[in-house]
Amino acid sequence: MEMKKELIPLSDREEEIGKIIVNAAYKVHSALGPGLLEKIYEICFVHELKKAGLNAIRQIDLPIQYDGIIFDEGLRIDVFVETLVICEIKAVEHVNPLWNAQVLSQLKLTDKRLGYLINFNVEKIKDGIKRIIR
Repeated sequence: MEMKKELIPLSDREEEIGKIIVNAAYKVHSALGPGLLEKIYEICFVHELKKAGLNAIRQIDLPIQYDGIIFDEGLRIDVFVETLVICEIKAVEHVNPLWNAQVLSQLKLTDKRLGYLINFNVEKIKDGIKRIIR
């Protein structure tokens, strides 16, 4: 019989950061709308996060450990917020289901719990935000 892992609630800080992330995505999408390059959304999104007082880093390379070896050229994360939350930024017509798995893998490899897959190429940003908890 398979035991289901009990989900531990996110910390208050993770929840707070998550709300700021969603709000920042809304602000950027409201100002720019859909149809631009991913890089533009990413730059503006990080700017909004910093305006909100968060430390957010774009295109960060994080090492991974595999088979007892640390590889420096491991993960490339679009946006890493407060070293707690991972955001994968997209500007595409159709979201590939593999990107959910990508965010989950990034969370696992960094031992983080909360991630967001944000697609700015949507009519309403609420349809482009996917919250992912590990």
